[in-house]
This record gives sequence, C-alpha cells and structure tokens, in this order.
Amino acid sequence: MTLLPDSAVRPGRLAVGVVLPSLTVQREQKLPLTEAARHAELAGLDLVAHRGGPVSGTPSLDAAVAVAAAAAATERITVVGEACAPALLPPVRAAEQVASLQYVADGRLVLAVGTDAGHERWAAAGVPYDERERRTDAVLRLLPRLLAGERVALPYEPGYAAAESAPAVPMPPVWIGGTSRTAVRCAARLGDGWFPSLASAAEVAEGTVQLAELAAASGRPAPAVVVGTTGALGGEPGLPGRADIAADLAAAHGGRPGRFADVPVTGGCREAAEHLHRYCGAGVTRVLVDIAGGDWRNQVDLLADVRDLLR
Repeated sequence: MTLLPDSAVRPGRLAVGVVLPSLTVQREQKLPLTEAARHAELAGLDLVAHRGGPVSGTPSLDAAVAVAAAAAATERITVVGEACAPALLPPVRAAEQVASLQYVADGRLVLAVGTDAGHERWAAAGVPYDERERRTDAVLRLLPRLLAGERVALPYEPGYAAAESAPAVPMPPVWIGGTSRTAVRCAARLGDGWFPSLASAAEVAEGTVQLAELAAASGRPAPAVVVGTTGALGGEPGLPGRADIAADLAAAHGGRPGRFADVPVTGGCREAAEHLHRYCGAGVTRVLVDIAGGDWRNQVDLLADVRDLLR
C-alpha cells in the first residue's frame, strides 16, 4: 500500500482529509482515536492527521503512539503525523521511530514537520531553542540515509551511528509546516511539501510563488502544497459560524478576527466546496480540515460529500 501521489490528484481537484479529534472530543463524544480514523477512511476521505505532541501546546496523546494507532486501524488512507519535531530526538532514535511508523502504516505515512515547540520542550530535550531550525535541517538531511541503513556522521556528537534496529522502509514524504519565510525556505530545500495552516487562498498563492522560486534556485522541483484549515459544516444547532471561528482563531493565535475571516470552511457542502476550490488556483493539491464544532462523525460525513464535489 502506498500513499496517494501528487500525480493522482488531477489539476483543479483536491484530496481532502481531516484532523483526528482532540482528547476532549474523544471523551465527550465517546469516540476512540482508532474508531475516528476508521470512520474517516470508510467515509471516503483521503487523509487523516494527528495533531499533538510538542508543537500543539495542549494535552494530547503521544504523537508516535497516536499515529501508530491510526495507521494500524486503517488500510488505505494516508496518515499524517502533524507537527512532528524530529530534532527533539537524537538522530538515530528519530530514524528508528520514523521507520517503525512507516512500517506500521505500510508506506502510508507523511511527516508534517514543525519547529514551533515551546522553549521548555526544546530545553527538556537538551536542544538550544535558537538552534531548532538548524537541527531540524540536519535531522531531515540524515533521515533518508539512516532509513537506508547507512552509517552517518552525527552532526552534534562525535563518531558515526546507524539505525541498526529500524526496519528497512522508504523515507516517507516530509511536509514543512508554517507560513513564515523560514518555513518556505526549508520546504524549498528539503521538503516534499509545504504545509501552511490557517492561511487564505491569496496568502497561499503568494507563498507558492516564493516556494517555486526558492526550489528552482536549489535545483529542485517545487514541492506540493497542502493547506490546513478549520470549519464546521451544515446546519446542526449550536454550530459555530464563520465569525465565531475567526474570533476563536484570533484569540488563540493573536491578531484581529479579520485576519482569519477568509479561513473557516462553513455552510452547506456546495458552499464549502466552492470555498476550498479557491485553493486550487493557488496550486494546492491537498487540504486537511480541523473540525471546529458539532458531532465529529457527522462532520466527517459532510466533509466526504464536499470531497466528492471537488473530484
């Protein structure tokens, strides 16, 4: 089994996925993580993602455990480990973890890498905060070689090492998360994808131009573009509207609600499909939606209907 390649996403079409529910939603809706992953797959979505661990800043399952559980519970769907921070681990340990996840996922794993973990997390791992980007670059350069069974020189320790206990697996695709210039540069140099979240279609289009220019300067093809967004679909009583979601995003991330006014995916399936289709013009091939309210299972079913309209 392999993940959906870029060539399988036709121009003007989007592959659609969902972020798995938070611990709070799992408890309130009696929805185990494994059941949620299976539900998304059976509904016909293309991807599921787990967001958590060092970058999320909120209580969550251990990222590797959650991704492994979602992968083991499904057969077809691409499994995205969102907000991974491999530089928090020694390179060999990171390689062993990635190889194990890729093996359990049967080749369906994607690593969405971020560097925004709080100071405390990096300090606890013995990694100076100011070195997080440089160390992330170094680990991403080493991972393919370690997964291939090579002995490599360690960048921050004396000697050589190999991931001898890791299963032999292909390197999973790496998506670099973030909208900053630094994130775009890293994606252009080392990523298979650029993964901006909570950005409008216009902002993504601007970043895509920079991405292509930087990739060309590095002698690489432009990486795929994958967007993370949020929303609530349909007319279920008590659902947050676009303005409510934008206000919540502003409170969580800073800035005025108007900054996020074009981000939320709301309304009926056709309205939501039209909203997401705007990203196609920005070169986006995949979109991951974080459910902002309502019954999670029902929201996934509606999102699958939106996906059908986008195919």
